[in-house]
Amino acid sequence: MIEGLLGGLAYVLTPWPFFWVFVGTALSVFVGAVPGLTGGMLIALAMPLSLYMDSTHAIVMMVSMTVGSVSGGLISATLLKMPGTPSSVMTTFDGYPMAERGEVERALGLSLGASIVGGLIAGFFLVVLAQPLSRWATTFGPWEYFAMVLMALMLIASISQGSMVKGLLSGALGIAFALPGLNPSDGQLRLTMGWHHLDGGFALLPVLLGVFVVSQILSDALETEKVANPIRVGVYRLTMAFDVWRRHWVNILRSSIIGTWIGILPGVGASISSMVAYATARAVSDAPEKFGTGCEEGIVASEAANNANVGGSLIPLIAMGIPGAPIDAILLGALILHNIQPGPLLFVNNAGFVWAMIAAYLVSTVLMFLIMSLSVRWIARLMMVNRAILLPVIFVFCVIGTYALSNRMFDVWVVLFFGLVGFFLTRCRVPLGPFVIGFVLARILEEELRSGMQLSRVGFWSILDRPIALGFLAISALTLIWPFVQARRGRRRGRNQTEGPA
Repeated sequence: MIEGLLGGLAYVLTPWPFFWVFVGTALSVFVGAVPGLTGGMLIALAMPLSLYMDSTHAIVMMVSMTVGSVSGGLISATLLKMPGTPSSVMTTFDGYPMAERGEVERALGLSLGASIVGGLIAGFFLVVLAQPLSRWATTFGPWEYFAMVLMALMLIASISQGSMVKGLLSGALGIAFALPGLNPSDGQLRLTMGWHHLDGGFALLPVLLGVFVVSQILSDALETEKVANPIRVGVYRLTMAFDVWRRHWVNILRSSIIGTWIGILPGVGASISSMVAYATARAVSDAPEKFGTGCEEGIVASEAANNANVGGSLIPLIAMGIPGAPIDAILLGALILHNIQPGPLLFVNNAGFVWAMIAAYLVSTVLMFLIMSLSVRWIARLMMVNRAILLPVIFVFCVIGTYALSNRMFDVWVVLFFGLVGFFLTRCRVPLGPFVIGFVLARILEEELRSGMQLSRVGFWSILDRPIALGFLAISALTLIWPFVQARRGRRRGRNQTEGPA
């Protein structure tokens, strides 16, 4: 383990890999700081360009993009009360009020310090857990993988924005759009409607660009006149005294562990991590009434958790090939495009590549802190770029990148179509995360289910002989039922309060 990590660090710190890690981190910090632009969009835009790069260089660059994009959102959350990324929503509650009362440097310093500590704590768990978890996963058969993928879909649906029904609907739509093309069990075409362009199904890159990028362009195009009144950053010191961190070390450690372990749950995402950590910090605080008014504890909890989530979400991606967050679904697509299959055998077949990914995460975490500390004043100006100029440029890159994938206009139309799909789903408050997770994992879900059925004489019921698979199914069932149980309890409690004592 130590030898592998040292080898990965030695590789990443050589000139070219380090250059790509630096580029990925810097670009994602700037993108994360601009409201409406996300790390998922950046990775999706970089995917067609990465096809001409060395595979390891491309992946370490994209791993670094996942780190910087989450951290960059704290700048606009603090200065504009506009979260640059969804994971920074909780930071706005206390970061902006603190900045308004003239403590902008303190708010940014707390955010950056919590970010790097949370990221490094998650990096420790990534180093310690990824390889043992992958060895354990080598004992999995078709039923275990089927049940685990099903659990991932249930988990992402259960914590999605809005109702669970919308999350399940979004995941089902993603699976439905993954069905056209070759049937993996018998090689027969299905649902192509006679279009030979669909013989291989919808390509992953156009779908991701459409759902994440074009849909956001359409949404932002309706609000190009939206302006904000930023709080200007003057001469500042972003380093905090030791006694400040001594007051917050329990909160940082607790929030980092929460972020890491929620990140390990497939499909959950950094937003939920920051919400849970923020709620926990408020629940155990001696002054919970201060949360939302510029409280240091709230800033620390949110930023430690959402940055720790990035490292935690890489654990199931590397060890089992299951994305730990929606952005990791895009990273999974990038690995597949580069003919790299993540999962239990990745450590066996290409251990050097895995340790390079882990080392890239650790190095980019440190680079993120340095880049943001030195350039936060200039990043703040980037947030005021006129979107009427920015959006057409992004759209052109989408079209060029998609056409270059296979040199056919059909993929361009696919991007536009899925852009409209993503736009209407967003307008209907249907989350996009389950859609992407469903689309990416549908083939694995179907292949493992068919393999399990074909290897068994009793069909689906052979899953009853697999304790691990049954455990995953039990978690899926509880995840599906629990929100409805909570809703019923809430309605009953409301009726009791309304009726009151006789």
